[in-house]
Amino acid sequence: MMVEARKGTVQIKDLNFTYPGVDGNPPPGSKPLIQGMSLTLHAGDRCLLVGANGAGKTTLLKIMGGKHIVHPNMVRILGRSAFHDTALTASGDLSYLGGEWRRDVAFAGFDVPIQMDVSAEKMIFGVQGVPLERRSKLIKVLDIDLNWRMHKVSDGQRRRVQICMGLLRPFKVLLLDEITVDLDVVTRADLMSFLKSECAEGATIIYATHIFDGLETWPSHIAYVANGKLQFLKSISDIEEMKEMSLMRTVEKWLRKEVEQERKLRKERQIKGLSEYEKGNKARIGEPGRAVVQLLNNGWAGGRLHSTLAGEDLFELSSNKVLRL
Repeated sequence: MMVEARKGTVQIKDLNFTYPGVDGNPPPGSKPLIQGMSLTLHAGDRCLLVGANGAGKTTLLKIMGGKHIVHPNMVRILGRSAFHDTALTASGDLSYLGGEWRRDVAFAGFDVPIQMDVSAEKMIFGVQGVPLERRSKLIKVLDIDLNWRMHKVSDGQRRRVQICMGLLRPFKVLLLDEITVDLDVVTRADLMSFLKSECAEGATIIYATHIFDGLETWPSHIAYVANGKLQFLKSISDIEEMKEMSLMRTVEKWLRKEVEQERKLRKERQIKGLSEYEKGNKARIGEPGRAVVQLLNNGWAGGRLHSTLAGEDLFELSSNKVLRL
């Protein structure tokens, strides 16, 4: 008798993704930010998503969280399309928690903390349909004072309330993007212990972070992303380096190797580019010279309503015009 293969709770197959331009389509000739990525995770898996800044971790988590549209067959969460099946997030089965409670205020500032004179108790107990035992447990785990006023708390205290709000409803798949950066050591350790117990009950968690202290025994798997590509997805027991080094030193080794390779490629591109630049100038004016390169931004600048790509006359007057000599 054939044994049915275990179905993954998170399935990504041949995922390619490029951020669209101002017309809603990827810019011509643009390189995909996520390229040919495939992975599968199952119930109970605790996956640590690691990679350098700009590797595509946040974009990947947002795609899995249904925040960017991709082909339905590329990303399946609990067997359903992450973007097209809105019931996934509405029910709480799929939960994404990342970033901070901040907003951009036109002509005033960017990343302004969301502040209001309301108590933590009113916010936490304002979420309906939450088991009383779970709510009480999260308040204890995150050490939240229900009398906190949200316009007076510190960044770390505001983060605790944000995390509590995001975890109130039981989830089956949880996506975390660097959410412990503002937490103290004790609260962070208690939170990771709580998340581990959630996986023991069948949840799947993917956690992207650059802070590895205290995570030695937390993940069951590690996914390493570089330049928009999945380098590998391995079980902790299959990573040879971790038999001799700590988690932090292991990841550091991978990233340092990546940095050296990138520096080598950058140097080769510079040499090649300089050679082509000199040839181009000689062909035009018969001797080495300087070329003027005009760079366009991606359409709109903060606080401005007029597109810098709307036409030559408008662009000429734009404060976002950049000339490089």
